[in-house]
Amino acid sequence: MTTATSRYDAIVIGSGQGGNPLATALANAGRRVAMIERQHVGGTCINEGCTPTKTMVASGRVAYLARRGADYGVRTGDVAVDMTRVRQRKRDIVDSFRSGGERRLANAHVELLMGEGELTSPDTVAVELREGGRRVLQAGTIVINAGCRPAAPPVPGLDAVPALDSTSIMELDVVPEHLLVLGGGYVGLEFAQMFRRFGARVTVVQRGPALLAREDADVAEAVAGIMREDGIEALLDAEATTAAAVPGGVRLEVRVDGETRALEGSHLLVAAGRRPNTDGLGLEAAGVETDRRGYVRVDERLRTNVPGIYAIGDVNGGPAFTHISYDDFRILRANLLEGGGATTTGRLVPYTVFIDPQLGRVGLSEAEAAAAGRDVRVAKMPMSHVARALEVDEPRGFMKAVVDAGTGQILGCAVLGLEGGELMAALQVAMMGHLPYTALRDAVFAHPTLAESLNNLFASM
Repeated sequence: MTTATSRYDAIVIGSGQGGNPLATALANAGRRVAMIERQHVGGTCINEGCTPTKTMVASGRVAYLARRGADYGVRTGDVAVDMTRVRQRKRDIVDSFRSGGERRLANAHVELLMGEGELTSPDTVAVELREGGRRVLQAGTIVINAGCRPAAPPVPGLDAVPALDSTSIMELDVVPEHLLVLGGGYVGLEFAQMFRRFGARVTVVQRGPALLAREDADVAEAVAGIMREDGIEALLDAEATTAAAVPGGVRLEVRVDGETRALEGSHLLVAAGRRPNTDGLGLEAAGVETDRRGYVRVDERLRTNVPGIYAIGDVNGGPAFTHISYDDFRILRANLLEGGGATTTGRLVPYTVFIDPQLGRVGLSEAEAAAAGRDVRVAKMPMSHVARALEVDEPRGFMKAVVDAGTGQILGCAVLGLEGGELMAALQVAMMGHLPYTALRDAVFAHPTLAESLNNLFASM
């Protein structure tokens, strides 16, 4: 029996933070739109990424502050963490956000198909429905928003042990006795500190010479110091050579400092990278090109090599952040609905690592500026010189800004400190407005706020 083809103006594969608003915008503009989602509306951010992890980070911070009550003159008793309650709070918030996305799609009359979508030609997608059956859709505009998933490194034996990833670890109903974390990047450190605050012993195994390998050396060293101060063991230049299941947990053999060391933990979190969800999408049948890692190749307007097919969000290999996915949506909205010429060229890429204190970053790092041959000046100040940080007893970290020596324009910053992401955003706004650093140096900010620290940061130049 031949399946009839349903015709649409646009098909969006994946309901993440770029795909969902794009489908809604197109539908509200009068287009007939189909959305294909294989698992949950909202994509990684709402279901397995930003929303649940930051919800659990907040629980970890409360446990941390409760244990530090005496530092503030507040007497507390023993602190115990109920992981089932932490998990339920996380689930409730995820469900709330997800249902909100579903309502927006329904209100815009987007047809939501739950199932696996596969391109069979440059304008046709076949959908194997979760409830059974098959649909064939056709449209002149197809947007791939399929996202990424955790990837495991090639460690012998790893595929045979009960390892956790960034999704499954949030479903634990007990605090691990000893959590081994394979990977010292952004995801690994957020979970490492979170579970240390819940009460676990934590060991981080980082293959490279520094945690957060993309950051400046002074930032990475300060982060490592904070992790160790919080009681986390961080092994650097440590290569996992084998993994095996043992009674009560996992054994990881690690080559570090020229010797083989055996680590045994009750749980193992693998946080060593991600891979795009492009396998099974039928990209070859449609003629869509990918790079060697499987990411969809796009130009500055998010167009693939096939006319009418676009790729947005993590699947196109750009910066893997929710706000970048959302900006991809805005670019396509402008170009598809408003006849614009929006591009990704020159956009700032801010991000925050939700360790505590936070690390906020935007623009050029000091190392990147040096590699580019830029003539820069660097303003740097410890958070222990910030009145507000001292008042709330969180003086760890520092602020650093990279400034063009000729123009005084701020080129980038790193803020490792109390509400580092918010301070970074203030500097980003100055960058967007092309303000010289002197405008922040001489501005009148309310006292005592974190923002007023910008006066002193730039006064040091």
